Amino acid sequence: MLSAKSVFDEILDNDESFRLFCSIAASGESQGGWENGRIAELIPASERALAPKVVRHGADEDKHGRIFNALMRKRGLEPVEVPHETDYTMLLEKHGIGLAHEQLKADEPLTVQDIVTYLAHSRVTEQRASEQMRLLRKYFSDHPDIGRAVKMISNDEDNHLAYCHEELLRFAHAGHGRAIQRTLRECALAEIRVYRDVSLAVMDHMGRILGWPKAKSAVLAAGIHGVYAYERLGGWRRMVSLEMPERRDALGGPATSAPEFA
Repeated sequence: MLSAKSVFDEILDNDESFRLFCSIAASGESQGGWENGRIAELIPASERALAPKVVRHGADEDKHGRIFNALMRKRGLEPVEVPHETDYTMLLEKHGIGLAHEQLKADEPLTVQDIVTYLAHSRVTEQRASEQMRLLRKYFSDHPDIGRAVKMISNDEDNHLAYCHEELLRFAHAGHGRAIQRTLRECALAEIRVYRDVSLAVMDHMGRILGWPKAKSAVLAAGIHGVYAYERLGGWRRMVSLEMPERRDALGGPATSAPEFA
């Protein structure tokens, strides 16, 4: 029977597909770590109190990248080059979502509006990350190879999402509500398109590695298009709502380490 778990099982059990999966994940997490690090360095003076949380966010992302690389090393695998069409982070930037890398590479301080844009982008992408990791946690929390990693990363992603909600609400109360809602909507509608395209590309690569028959690949592609249709019709709204999280000050301390994955 074709299910999300059976597809993930196939990917995890094959060295080549597992290597591609981890390489894509590690690349995206490492890129997120760099972005947050630069944002923390360029944060405007009026928001310096936020800098430690941005640093913590970046440190978590760096840690996740190291974890995925460690999972590969554990199986004697080396990372592979990430195919352009599967690079979620790069494609989001290409579509104008978040802060441009050229801006982050410069030494000009960011504005408060830039920080609002960063947080809105993060709120949307962390929603996706949190959902994906919860799915993996549901199926693989007891997996002997990836269970500990999945639980650790899932908890971090939930913290990141809570942080985005809390900080955006703070900015909304300070008078940025309309800009936040506008930016969230733009980010969400762009993200669901990028996520669809990246998902189709990843499944295409996995299908070739695993030798899936055309019928199976077609069913999986139809499922991805179905998810996009649902999100385009209204599912995207879950990415733009804001509510005070149960986890308050989720990034208020130092990043947790993962020595077992070093």
